[in-house]
Amino acid sequence: MADYQTWLPELKSLGVSLIAASVDTLEEARKTVGNQKLTYPVGYGLDYEDVSRRTGAFVEHERKILHATGFVLKPDLTIQVAAYSTGPIGRLTPNDVTSLVRLVTKK
Repeated sequence: MADYQTWLPELKSLGVSLIAASVDTLEEARKTVGNQKLTYPVGYGLDYEDVSRRTGAFVEHERKILHATGFVLKPDLTIQVAAYSTGPIGRLTPNDVTSLVRLVTKK
């Protein structure tokens, strides 16, 4: 999440809005926002089973968490690209997103 904060000016210059969300409690989300100095919206309190059912995100039932799942949406809010992780690697990076947006807007 901190990587996205670093890239936020570049993303905004491309017209990209950023939102993050997790199963964290409000208190845990506030700690993350504070520790990582995030200025973009961070949602909290997601129901991991419901989100998995709706999006296909992978879950870890023992810890009741979602594995990282990233979406790049088109202006009409349909999915341009989705990345599903089954563990601690395999996520959309800010560089991936900016490269994709540049490619798509050139067409």
